[in-house]
Amino acid sequence: MSSVVYVAGVGVITAIGNNVAEHLSAFEKRSAGMGDITLLNTRHKGELPVAEVKLDNEELANLAGLPTRLSRTKMLSLVAAREAMNDAAIPNSGELRTGFVSANTVGGMDKSEDFFIDFMADNNKGKLRDVFDHECGSITEIVADELGVTDYMTTISTACSSSANAIFYGARLIKNGLLDVVIAGGADALAKFTLNGFNTLMILDKEYCRPFDDTREGLNLGEGAGYVVLVSDKVARTLNKPLYCTLSGYNNSNDAYHQTASSPEGTGSYMAMQGALNKAGLQPADISYINLHGTGTPNNDSAEGTAIKRLFEPNYPPMSSTKSFTGHTLGASGGVEAVFSVLSVKHGLIYPNLRFKTRMQELPFKPETEYLKDQPIKNVLSNSFGFGGNCTSLIFSAV
Repeated sequence: MSSVVYVAGVGVITAIGNNVAEHLSAFEKRSAGMGDITLLNTRHKGELPVAEVKLDNEELANLAGLPTRLSRTKMLSLVAAREAMNDAAIPNSGELRTGFVSANTVGGMDKSEDFFIDFMADNNKGKLRDVFDHECGSITEIVADELGVTDYMTTISTACSSSANAIFYGARLIKNGLLDVVIAGGADALAKFTLNGFNTLMILDKEYCRPFDDTREGLNLGEGAGYVVLVSDKVARTLNKPLYCTLSGYNNSNDAYHQTASSPEGTGSYMAMQGALNKAGLQPADISYINLHGTGTPNNDSAEGTAIKRLFEPNYPPMSSTKSFTGHTLGASGGVEAVFSVLSVKHGLIYPNLRFKTRMQELPFKPETEYLKDQPIKNVLSNSFGFGGNCTSLIFSAV
């Protein structure tokens, strides 16, 4: 069994970059990824801004080294997971018990939607091979095959907390001595299913989102993937490069308040953050920065803010929502923002909350609006809260 779980590698792709280096540059330049819909075939083009990865399917397939007929979700997943593994540079990795714990919410929905356009017009048309990877688990399987992972793989789908749950499940597998290395995180591609679904819920903003602003009106959907490579203390001692940090705390809690809304009191959010602090053996004052879930919807930001007020009052650490850059990447968001949190610990970074102007009337604090470097970051709390009240918090700590 491993007493400590370390982060040895990171990989990410979103609307603001195709790798870690491009993301760090985009944050410093305050370059957000939102824009008009260009890749998704939808009637909402020109109406709803989204944060698309700036590669079409052919370009993304070339980057991933996969056939273009596969789901965009698979391509995104492989790009980020492979970067994370290469970054970790684990010696003799083939001799270690390695797992792949990956999350998503749409699976191969993009290919299924293409299939049904032809099928509904003529049920003798449409290629069934285009829907073979419809289910969420198929994404994990093909990416694990490409990575050469055979010891263990599983898929987690718990709405917007999915890949945060994947990460802490990976940590538990290591801490209980079942695996030595886990590539953990998640991926999601934009699909008409999710765009139409969130539009029906009336929580999409027709302008660029403004998380934690008093005038916020909703979220912008995004796509991407983010993975961390978790290793045991035994493996950590064999590495020839510095470790990023530890995953010191994690918790999943559910207030079962509503199918899609957070409880007004932020009960689930509070329990997740408090539970992660307890797991890490930390106090609220020990947190150096909070990577907010911060979707930009009136309900979510109010609930999360209320929970933060209850837990941290009167001393609030710097906090911000990186969804103001990437949009809400749904099942990928916990993994994407875990990577950002790891980089925050490693490089002393606090990210700006773009487009913030007016503090929420019910809260005594506001998010950080400047890009800050060389900060004394010891512990970062990363929040990922999903539909059905499924709330998860992770804490990454300096080595």
